[in-house]
Amino acid sequence: MNNASFLPIAPEVFLLVGALGVILLAVLLDRPTREWGIVAVFSLATAAAASVLQWSALDEGADNLYFSAQGIPVVRLPMVVMDHFSAYSGVLIFGVALLGLAAAWPLIESLGSRGAEFVTLLLLSVAGLHMMTASANIVMVFLGLETASIALYVLAGFTRERLDADEAAVKYFLLGSLASAIFIYGGALLFAGTGSTAFYGAGSMRTFLSGFIVTEPAILLLGMGLVIVGLAFKVSAAPFHQWAPDVYSGAPGGIVGLMVAGVKIAGFAALARILIGGLPSQIDDWSPLLAVISGASMIIGTVLAVVQTDVKRILAYSGVAHAGYILLALVAGRDGIGSMWFYLTTYALTLIGAFTVASIVAGPRNGRSPLPEWAGLSSRAPWLAWSMLIMLLAMSGIPFTSGFIAKIGVFSSATDAGYLWLMVLALLTMVVGMYVYFRVAAVMFMDDPHDDGPLLIPATSAVALVFATVATVLLGLVPWPLLEIVREALPL
Repeated sequence: MNNASFLPIAPEVFLLVGALGVILLAVLLDRPTREWGIVAVFSLATAAAASVLQWSALDEGADNLYFSAQGIPVVRLPMVVMDHFSAYSGVLIFGVALLGLAAAWPLIESLGSRGAEFVTLLLLSVAGLHMMTASANIVMVFLGLETASIALYVLAGFTRERLDADEAAVKYFLLGSLASAIFIYGGALLFAGTGSTAFYGAGSMRTFLSGFIVTEPAILLLGMGLVIVGLAFKVSAAPFHQWAPDVYSGAPGGIVGLMVAGVKIAGFAALARILIGGLPSQIDDWSPLLAVISGASMIIGTVLAVVQTDVKRILAYSGVAHAGYILLALVAGRDGIGSMWFYLTTYALTLIGAFTVASIVAGPRNGRSPLPEWAGLSSRAPWLAWSMLIMLLAMSGIPFTSGFIAKIGVFSSATDAGYLWLMVLALLTMVVGMYVYFRVAAVMFMDDPHDDGPLLIPATSAVALVFATVATVLLGLVPWPLLEIVREALPL
């Protein structure tokens, strides 16, 4: 393991090389779309393999867990960390990106030569998302956050023929920039309160807080609050969710699944890294705030989803509620990490599957997907309707689905942490949420179709949907292998 210090950044290196390769193929060599896809798939696959190698190296007792810039003492101020937490996040993010790329491929093909820019931005956003989860320093979290965010702002408005796509991109940019500013201001206050931006090492904020009593904690508390608010914006937790419905329904259908799933994984992982990696001794301060945001998200997301008439907006407000469910795990601190990872894994798969179906129904370049367009989907494309039904059942937490196992995990974490009231609230909102999902199912299976013609299902979209559907079913029936893995995916 002589090169172990470079292994923590190997996935990002592969993705950056892949992004450069796509641009070179398109601009200098004028190669066709198919070759862009091969390069993108290869770079994502090698990045995932590097994450698996990280996990294996850790199991073998790797002793060099950090990477830092030249001239900076890695023991004192590490910038990137390699642990089971970052390794698992890599496998999950890159796997979701592969499925998202397959689902978005019809959109990429329709863009012509501009598709190369789209693929490049996608790879750069994925690199930023993973960097957020592998950062050992709040500055690196911010760099990863901005790398991913800027690319996603552009992708949200990549199709130029629709005003709602432009509106989605502008809203995403403005509110995302505000969230980033709030986050970095919170990071600055954490530095002012602890004298460090690092989570690990001799000069870290964790070392400072474990060795000293903070007699005037106002700056520290305000910094924690702003960091939490900044990331709550990114994961569309209430009341910081206002951008999500318009962006989900305005962005091109082919890319929304990856945007939503990837950002939720990275956002919650970064939040866990900061709070549990850097500020574990302050859990009595930040856990109640997470509980309040969790409760607000479950209530607001569920209630507003009931009155929506567009499937993508339903999924957007559903995502707000699911952000609240995921926070149930984080209020428990380190003990809830395994539950968080299992929920994120199952929810990401259902998001990819649901938005893939939505992109097929509405079209890969279109945004809105009104509920009446889903009428009679079971007669136009039976297996598409059944796949969507499986996603909806998993999101609602019906027994024998992956969502049921995931919800049991986060409910247990919240109860064990003493938040019984929050678990009761989650159960109540879950019951109301079932109406939302069954309403979509009723339209697909019980209403008469407005168009009797069959739906064209692109081969790549079918691959992504089949994988997401099969994985969702298997994780509901045989969850134990994944549960064993996520119990080890803990931050240092």
